[in-house]
This record gives sequence, structure tokens and C-alpha cells, in this order.
Amino acid sequence: QVQLVESGGGLVEAGGSLRLSCTASGRIFSINDMGWYRQAAGIQRELVASITSGGSTNYADSVKGRFTISRDNAKNTVYLQMNSLKPDDTAVYYCKALLYTDSRRRYEYQYWGQGTQVTVSS
Repeated sequence: QVQLVESGGGLVEAGGSLRLSCTASGRIFSINDMGWYRQAAGIQRELVASITSGGSTNYADSVKGRFTISRDNAKNTVYLQMNSLKPDDTAVYYCKALLYTDSRRRYEYQYWGQGTQVTVSS
């Protein structure tokens, strides 16, 4: 099996910064796309940022210029640097990975982390 473990959430004042990390472990052959999603109370989960294995990135309009996604393929880890945080960024942040578990690459599996709370006070 595969596990994704997130860390780095917490409480921060508006204008502050946080860095989230997510590390995948277990039966992994290769990881394709990785991404961060968030879900605020009463709102559907939404994409925050994603990154391909080659390093191409995609961001939600609401975070462009403030958040940066990056990854360390050797460590199976994805990061989300969040700057200039706003109260609207308050949510549970989830990590997602699309990966192959063996060299045949017959199926691409999707895994989610357990989520980490980010709270931005005004």
C-alpha cells in the first residue's frame, strides 16, 4: 500500500507564510502528477496547485503569485510554500499523488493524504 503524510499546517496571521510538505511512502515505482487541494467548511474541494514529474506547474487563479509548488522526486515529496496568506486561504489542505506501483505501469493509482489544517486569522 501507499501512504501520503502531510505536515506543516497551523495557525498564522494574515500576511504570514507557511510551508506544507507531503511525503509518499510504500509500494511506489514512480510518481506522476502531485498536487495540493483544499476544502473549506461547506465548500467543495478545489485544486490549489499541481506539478508534473517533469516540474511543470499549474495554479488556481486565487493563489497565483503567492503560492509555489515544488517537489523532490528523490524523496517522493511535494511542497507548497504559501506566502501573503489571507483569511480566505483557511481550509484543510490535502495532498494527492498519481503513481504507478510497479514497472508494468498497467494502472495509475490515485492516493490522498489525510489533510492538514491551515487557519489564517485576520
